[in-house]
Amino acid sequence: MPFAIALHILAAVIWVGGMFFAYMALRPVAASLLEPPLRLPLWSQTFARFFPWVWAAVLLLPLTGYWMILVPFEGFANAGGHIHLMQITGWTMIAIFLHIYFAPYRRLRQAVAAQNWPEGAKQLALIRRLVGTNLILGIVTVVIATGGAYLAGYLASLND
Repeated sequence: MPFAIALHILAAVIWVGGMFFAYMALRPVAASLLEPPLRLPLWSQTFARFFPWVWAAVLLLPLTGYWMILVPFEGFANAGGHIHLMQITGWTMIAIFLHIYFAPYRRLRQAVAAQNWPEGAKQLALIRRLVGTNLILGIVTVVIATGGAYLAGYLASLND
């Protein structure tokens, strides 16, 4: 159990932390300092280095999460409501990432290779919006993961 929890948390920290850094720090600086012929290759290459880590997270989070549900909790019926909420937000995040990877990111790489800066900017703007959505979902998931059991216990104590 400790190994699964450690892998689960590490994967979440890498994914959500990477999105937070990219969205809140790198994006505004790159947009203010770099013109599209420099900014778009920067993003394309940054994603090329970050996305393998996201793929690892996309594999590890469900594997470790479902292992914890099925083994220590002995099934979904024994997992709290916050666990089920994490499943919803987690699978939504994975679906958004898969869309980013196979659609706008692919088109961004093609546009950068062709030096088609208007198309690249269009794809980067779409990626930015989707990453923003995933970042919000990731933060919500972290709050659910860290506070969900406590909130459930507190609400149960109110009914006593």
